[in-house]
Amino acid sequence: MNTYSDICRAAHYKLTGHGDRTFAMLLDGFAGVDPGTAADIYGVGQAINGFEAEMAGLLGKPAAIFFPSGTMAQQIGLRIWCDEVGTKRVAYHPLCHLEIHEEGSAKYLHQLEPVLLGDSARLITTDDLAVVEDPIAALLIELPQREIGGQLPSWDALVELVDAAHTRGMRVHLDSARLFESLPYYGKSAGEVAALFDSVYISFYKGLGGVAGAVLAGPADFMASAKVWKRRHGGDLISLYPYITPAKHCYDQRAGKMGHYWEWAKKVASQMNQIPGVRTVPQVPVCNMFHAFFDAPAGAVEAIMGRIATELDIAMVGAIREVDEGHARAEFTFGDAIDAIPKELVEAALEQLAAGLSDR
Repeated sequence: MNTYSDICRAAHYKLTGHGDRTFAMLLDGFAGVDPGTAADIYGVGQAINGFEAEMAGLLGKPAAIFFPSGTMAQQIGLRIWCDEVGTKRVAYHPLCHLEIHEEGSAKYLHQLEPVLLGDSARLITTDDLAVVEDPIAALLIELPQREIGGQLPSWDALVELVDAAHTRGMRVHLDSARLFESLPYYGKSAGEVAALFDSVYISFYKGLGGVAGAVLAGPADFMASAKVWKRRHGGDLISLYPYITPAKHCYDQRAGKMGHYWEWAKKVASQMNQIPGVRTVPQVPVCNMFHAFFDAPAGAVEAIMGRIATELDIAMVGAIREVDEGHARAEFTFGDAIDAIPKELVEAALEQLAAGLSDR
C-alpha cells in the first residue's frame, strides 16, 4: 500500500519547494563548470576561498567560512562568543534549531547553557530579554522564525532587540538559514540586515535548494577561531566543492526570486484562509513560508491531499503533522516548483481541498 509520501513523490507537480531532491541537483550545479577546475583541499583553493570571499562581501563582514552543515557552524559560533565573554549561557527562542533538532549537541559538545526566551508561540521581544539575568554571552535571533510559520519582527522591533542585547554586553548572532527569504519583507539588502549582528549564519540547502552547506561570517579574529574549531569538528573535509559549486549555482539562481515566491505564499494563504476549518500562521505571510492548521486529524488531511495528488497530479505539501487529537498542521514553503504548475491546476487543488474538508 502506498503511503502519503509515496503518493506525493509520484505526483508530477509540486505546489511547494523547488521540486524533488534528486541527482539532477548535482548535474545542474556543475553545468558549465570546466572539468579541469582545481578542487579545494582542506579549506584552501579558489573553489572555496573565492566563494567565502563573495559571501563575506555580500554580508558586509571581514571574513566568512564555508561549513558542511549549519549545525556545526552555529555551535562553533556560539562557543567562540561564550569563550570571549566568559560564560556558557546563551539565549534563544524555545523553538530554536539548537534546542529541538540537534539532540542537545551544543550542551554535550560545548557545555552551552540555553536560556529560553519568551513564549514558544510568538517572537522574542525586548520584554523577554529584560527579565533575564546576566551573564549572557550571546543572543541568537532566527530570521525568519521557521517553527512558528516563518514569522518576522518588524525592522524597528528587530533593531530594538539587538540594541538591548548589545547594551547589556551580549554578542548577537543571526541564525538566518533563510536570510534571503527575509529580505523582501524588510526591503533591505543582506548586508544591511547582517550589519546589525556580530556574527551571521546562512544555509544553502534550505530555501536556496542546494545540496548541503552553510556559511558563518563575522569579525576576522572570530573567524580565525572558527577555522580552528571547524578542524576540531571534522568539518575540514578534504574537498567541499561538491557542496560549494551547487551552493553558488542555487544562490545565483534563486536568491533574487524570494519576492516572487513570497507573492505566491500570500496568494495561496489568502485562499486557504477562506476555507472553513483552515487557518494560516501568519494569516498574511511575511516571507515565502507559512503554516496551515486544519480542524481535522492528520490522517483525514492526508487522505484528501492524497486524492488531490492522484486525481490532479499535484502534491500540495510533503508532510502533515498531528497537532493534537482532531487537528493537523502543514508547512508550506514556495519555490521554483510553483512556476511549473498550470495556474488553473492550483485553483482546482484548492477547490478540491475545500470540498474534501467540507465533506468530512
